[in-house]
Amino acid sequence: MKLPFAVPRQVWFAVFGVALLLALGWVATRSGPLAPIQVTVTPVGRGDLSPALFGIGTVEARRAYLVGPTAAGRVHRVLADVGDSVTAGQLLAEMEPVDLDARISASRASADRGRSALAAAVALARDARSRQALAATEAERAEALGVAGTASQSVVDNAQQARRSADAQAVAAEAALVGAREDLARLNADTGGVQEQRRNIRLVAPVDGVVTSRDAEPGSTVVAGQAVLRLEDPTSVWITVRLDQGRSTGLRAGLEAAITRRSDPLNALSGRIVRVEPTSDAVTEERIAKVAFDRLPEGLSTGEMAEVTLRLPTIPNVVVVPNASLRHRGALPGVWKHERGRLSFVPVKTGAEGLDGMVQIVEGLSAGDEVVVYSERNLDDGSRVKVVPALRGAGR
Repeated sequence: MKLPFAVPRQVWFAVFGVALLLALGWVATRSGPLAPIQVTVTPVGRGDLSPALFGIGTVEARRAYLVGPTAAGRVHRVLADVGDSVTAGQLLAEMEPVDLDARISASRASADRGRSALAAAVALARDARSRQALAATEAERAEALGVAGTASQSVVDNAQQARRSADAQAVAAEAALVGAREDLARLNADTGGVQEQRRNIRLVAPVDGVVTSRDAEPGSTVVAGQAVLRLEDPTSVWITVRLDQGRSTGLRAGLEAAITRRSDPLNALSGRIVRVEPTSDAVTEERIAKVAFDRLPEGLSTGEMAEVTLRLPTIPNVVVVPNASLRHRGALPGVWKHERGRLSFVPVKTGAEGLDGMVQIVEGLSAGDEVVVYSERNLDDGSRVKVVPALRGAGR
C-alpha cells in the first residue's frame, strides 16, 4: 500500500537522531557517569562483641648465649656443630694456649720458692724468739748480780744491750715472716690467675642447649668477646608479637593466645602473654608482647613466623557496624549514613573490634540507623545513590 504522502528523508533522520539522543541520555543516567552510585547498606545493630587482637610474631629464644674467649687468640679446635645438643660444662671448643703452659710452670716454681722462703722465715723467727728469751734471762741475772755487788756495771750494761738487740732481731724476724707469707700469697694468686687463663681457653657450655651457629673454625683468630659458637636454651622459646597500637586496647600480661605457626598451619597451639614490653615501636606504631607456649611443640625452630590471636573478654549489648563501613576523612573516622535516599558523613568514635569484622561504635550512631557498607565509587555529600542487594565488584 502506498502512503498518501511521502515522508521526507530529513524527517526520518531527525526521528532517528532524537531516538539516539534519548537512548544515550537513558544510558548516561542509568549506567554512565551521571547514573546514581550503587551502594549496599546495612542497619546498625546491637549485640555482644567478642573482641580479639591479632598479630604476627617471630619465634625466639629467651635465653641465648655467645660462647667465646675472654682474650684474643687463635682457635685450636671446635668440637660442636650446628644442631648439636650439649650439656652444661661440656667442652665445645679450645683456644691455643701459646705460652700459658710455660707461665704456669714458672708460676708454680715461684710459688715453691716462696714456700721455701716462708719455711726459712719461720725458722729464723723461731730462732730469734729463742735468742730473745735467752737474752732476757741473762739480763735479769746480770741485774740481780749488779744489785748484789758481785757484777760490775759494765757487765750489767752489756747484758741489757744484748737483750735489746735480741728484741730487735725478734721484731725483724717476725716482719720477715709476715713478708714471706705475703709473698707466697701473691705467688699463689699469680699461679691461680694463670691457671684461670688456661681454663678460660677451654670454651664450655654454660647451660644445656642447642648449638645454633658456628662462627669460627680452627686456625681462625678471634678477639676477646667474639663468639665462636652460639647456644640457645630450647626450653625458653617464646614469640615476639607485634600488634597495631590503634587496636591494642586491652593488651595485658596473662591473656590467653591461639598460636598458628607458618610451618604447621593446621595445628593450633595455646599460649599466653607473659610480658608486654614497656617500649613501643614509634616507627611502625606497634606494641610488642612476648607470648609463651603452654606446651612446646615438636620440631619448633627459632626464627619462624607465627600468627597469634588474643581473646579479650566479651562486651555485652553494644552498638556495632561492619568494619567495611568505616571511612576516614583525614584522621577522622566516620560512616556514610543513609537516610531517605540522602547521604551524610557522620564522625564516629570506635571501640573494640572482633575478628568477625564487627566494630564497636561508642559515639555517633544509634541502633537502627542505616549505613553504607560498600559503594562502586567514592562518595561525597552530593552523591546520588541507588541501594542494591550486592555489587558486581567489591568497591568502597
